[in-house]
Amino acid sequence: MYQTDKCNEQSDTKLRNYFESIARKLLSHCKFQQIKTPKLSNLELAALDFTAEYMSINSELQLFRSIENTYLENKIERSNYNKRRRKLFHYIENIRQRTSDKFRHLSNLFIIDSAPIPICEPVRAKRSNICATYTNQPSIGYSSANKTNYFGYKLHLVCDENGIIHSFDFTPANVHDVNYLNDVKYNLNNCELIGDRGYISAEYQLDLFNQSKIKLSVPMRKNQHNQVEFSAIKRRKRKRIETLISQLGGQFKLNTNYAKTFEGLTTRVLSKITALTVIQYLSLFVFKRDLNKIKINLC
Repeated sequence: MYQTDKCNEQSDTKLRNYFESIARKLLSHCKFQQIKTPKLSNLELAALDFTAEYMSINSELQLFRSIENTYLENKIERSNYNKRRRKLFHYIENIRQRTSDKFRHLSNLFIIDSAPIPICEPVRAKRSNICATYTNQPSIGYSSANKTNYFGYKLHLVCDENGIIHSFDFTPANVHDVNYLNDVKYNLNNCELIGDRGYISAEYQLDLFNQSKIKLSVPMRKNQHNQVEFSAIKRRKRKRIETLISQLGGQFKLNTNYAKTFEGLTTRVLSKITALTVIQYLSLFVFKRDLNKIKINLC
């Protein structure tokens, strides 16, 4: 019993220290004006959210148990925390963009891929009410990584060769990956973009180059004519986004979502992506470590 209490105390102390470290760094480069400041400011709420995601705390009940007997306990109620977090979607997205922009000068090579976001088992799809009121309702799609069907959404990601996510979006699971290239040309320019065979399209490839000078490189299928070699260097670099998706699914529990609405789902996924970007920022610019070694002590 004593040992359990001691472990809980150490975990609570770590959460408090991590929160203070993240909040302090956010204040240094993300200063937003807040007219009416509650006990827990918007920036502090975002820092608490990122800390929970970084520590793999995916349940609000678990989070509020962890901040018991700390100075954070009386700053916000659990019900108000979730409401405010959903309202701060654009605020958190602004933090993500500002943080990712700090890495813009490091690379001009980007990688594109998608990840499944299941919301329930396919057998429950017809009777599921999750995200049912949203215009783009969830659908059944196929995950090539898991070689299985799933019901939900598809998360499209663009990261640079260092693993920094610069843009993302959601579509129903049955939407083909190549359609996201329509959005990419507005987010990138004068760069090279690497994708897998799901992005093979001569039409999109020409459009990307003409509109934004983006050179799209994808491995060709064996039955295609005029074969162009996809170099081993590009194959190795493309694996960076696969590792990134694995990190989001492992430490940040990307596929463990308790949201009932699309707004709640997107807010949770945004928090996970922003938390990862903030940790990468701390790793490289503050602790001078490899930015992709995200399991670090922030104290």
